[in-house]
Amino acid sequence: MAGEAIDEMGGNATTRALLPSTRGVFQARRGVCHDELPMLATAAQFVVALLYAVSAVLLAGELWRAAAYSRAGKWRRLAPAVLGSAVHGALLIALTTESGSFDVSFYNVLSAASFAIVLLLLVLAAFKPVEMLGIGLLPIAALTTVAGELLGGTSASLPVRGELQFHVISSLLAYGVLSVGAMQAILVGVQAHLLRTHQPGGFVRALPPLNRMEALLFQLLGLGFALLSIGLLSGFVYLQDMFAQHLVHKTILSLAAWAVFGVLLLGRYAWGWRGLRAVRWTLAGLAFLLLAFFGSKFVLELLLQRSG
Repeated sequence: MAGEAIDEMGGNATTRALLPSTRGVFQARRGVCHDELPMLATAAQFVVALLYAVSAVLLAGELWRAAAYSRAGKWRRLAPAVLGSAVHGALLIALTTESGSFDVSFYNVLSAASFAIVLLLLVLAAFKPVEMLGIGLLPIAALTTVAGELLGGTSASLPVRGELQFHVISSLLAYGVLSVGAMQAILVGVQAHLLRTHQPGGFVRALPPLNRMEALLFQLLGLGFALLSIGLLSGFVYLQDMFAQHLVHKTILSLAAWAVFGVLLLGRYAWGWRGLRAVRWTLAGLAFLLLAFFGSKFVLELLLQRSG
């Protein structure tokens, strides 16, 4: 959804020009070396990825060693991710400050989405037993943070200003929460399978009870659904025509994701849906959201070299 704002901007040829992914929206100002900023940004990206990976390894080690569920020492294991998210956030702020706008080109959105996921994971970990989700989420965040460098790709600089930034931010937050929810769904599915097949090993013992895990899953889905609703509504308010030819695929896929999550939440509270059914619906909803968020942008910006 975030990329929809761009097609309404009608930017000039300069804002559409292809730039190296590590440069993002850096516009070197007077007195600043044109080569130093991209180099610092590249170095920061790899530092962030390394810190995320270290936290993931520490969490995985604890999961397999644990004899029973315990949250003791969780911040020691999450400390590298906390530092990494601070660097990541500072980098995104610097990029936005340099250009005076938020850039929603493919690699920048990918990096911003990974930051949103990690930040939400850390905030939730302060109140809920979600830290083990970092085993899956943090490596993904590490890879997406440096995707532009690893793939050697480029994407157009696509700035968004003013009220459209609210639409972009709400969409990013919705994607972040629902991504955390999808990882929670996978964990619930694995836990339910092991319990059903009578394999209560260290993996199961290291997690909260299944009913608590499922309750947390639907709390995440409820929050994500609310944010996605806000993102869609703001899109209809701030964008002139969300069903224009260049936006219709994103709009339809986003509405499909919204409908899937809505039906799942209705099924939960009306008919008590849970277990593998909830897992399948959650992953289906995220698949639609991924296609809406990144699928079309990947094809338009990287394959067809058009803004999307």
